[in-house]
Amino acid sequence: MLARNAAGSQMTRSSFDAQRGRYGALLVGSPDEVVDKIIRHSEALGGISRLSFMMNVASLPQVKVLRAIDAIGAQVAPALHQIKFSDSNFATAT
Repeated sequence: MLARNAAGSQMTRSSFDAQRGRYGALLVGSPDEVVDKIIRHSEALGGISRLSFMMNVASLPQVKVLRAIDAIGAQVAPALHQIKFSDSNFATAT
């Protein structure tokens, strides 16, 4: 078992690998891959209005956690703000 999800069920390696793939729910990858996945999910769902990032900070070295936070703030968020989403497709924070 790798982890438990919010509902308390176990996440196995195979389910983790499936969910981190191109169409899975987990946002794992380079900043460009994460941005592409967010856009794809938004289009498939008819829009998203909120996005939360969660990391298991207890098991990751601090340098990796800080690198991920920096990538979200410096690359992912600015890239999403540059995309022209319709109001019904994506609500950006102001």
